[in-house]
Parts: sequence; structure tokens; C-alpha cells
Amino acid sequence: MTGNLMDAEVALDALSVCMSINAWEMMVPLAFFAATGVRVANELGAGNGKGAKFASIVSVTTSLIIGLIFCVLIMIFRENLAIIFTSNAVVLGAVDKLALLLAITILLNSVQPVLSGVAIGSGWQASVAFINLGCYYVVGLPVGAILGWVFNLGVSGIWSGMIGGTAVQTLILIIITVRCDWDMQAKRASTSAQRLADPSPQQPKA
Repeated sequence: MTGNLMDAEVALDALSVCMSINAWEMMVPLAFFAATGVRVANELGAGNGKGAKFASIVSVTTSLIIGLIFCVLIMIFRENLAIIFTSNAVVLGAVDKLALLLAITILLNSVQPVLSGVAIGSGWQASVAFINLGCYYVVGLPVGAILGWVFNLGVSGIWSGMIGGTAVQTLILIIITVRCDWDMQAKRASTSAQRLADPSPQQPKA
């Protein structure tokens, strides 16, 4: 989509720089994603709903704080953000214009993966898959295409649409997590764990 915009070379250069920085920072919430999923699953399997809730809150809060720190650094150094990739003044200026969108993306991505880890650790994998697909293909891509092409906002419009999809995804996961009955989830998980650990005895041979 970006490659067919006007002045696509500069747009792609700037977007590639921003996506590279986002991918580097994304390693932090992805680590929380994996750790949170395992911790929540272990706590629920042990029948400890309060422990699962506490682990979720700590993980989301810690990842969010780290994301906020990165957002502040990006906004402080926005004018020279791409200097480690290029010395081209045009590309540096284009990245400067996209710095706010990059900061918002990093902030959302500091919460959304961790909430996905909570949901997966709670056994809601199917729900997470449908939420991800719906927010990306029903919200993110169409809105990005409309903003980028119909409203002529270019790469900023396309990226804004994708941010909208991520924001909707994050909001849905927040609502699901907040409304979760952790004690009930713990009972279900512990029951399933006991069922797997203690299979029914084999039928005697005839």
C-alpha cells in the first residue's frame, strides 16, 4: 500500500526506519507476552486466581512503564531519530513527521501483547485469534486504506488506520481481562489439570 503512494521511495524509507525501531522495542513486550502467558497458566492450573490476576497487573504495568520511557525518548530525539540508519535530510524529516505515530504504536504495543499473553494463559486462544484477525482485516487495513488513499494522508493515514486497529484490539482485550472472574477461571483450569493428571482407569480386559 505504501509503495504505491506518491514519493513512495521516501515514504518507504521513513516507514522502514520506524518499523525497525518499533521491532527493536517490541522485543520487550514480546518477552512479557511469553512470560505472562506461562505464569498465568501456572497460577490458574494451581487454582490460584488471585495470583494470576496479580501477575497480569504487574506484567501490564511494568511493560507499560517501559513503553512510556521509550515514547519519551522518541519524542525527545525525534529530529535525529533516523541518524543511525541514514544521513539523508529528506528521510530524516519524514521520520520526524512519523515520530508521533511511532510513539503511539510503541505505547499500544506495550500493552496489547501482554494482554494477549494473559488471554492465552487463560485458555482463550481462539478468542484472541478472532480478535486479532478482526481488528487487523476489518478495522486496521480498511481504515488505513481509506485514510491513505481517499483522504490523501499518505503513509501517515495508512499507519493511523493500523494504529486504530491495534487500539480496538487493545480495548477489547482490556475489557475481557477486567471482566474476567479469576476464581472461576482457576477452578476450571485446576479441574482440567487434575483430569489430565489422573486419567480414568483402564477397563479390565475381557
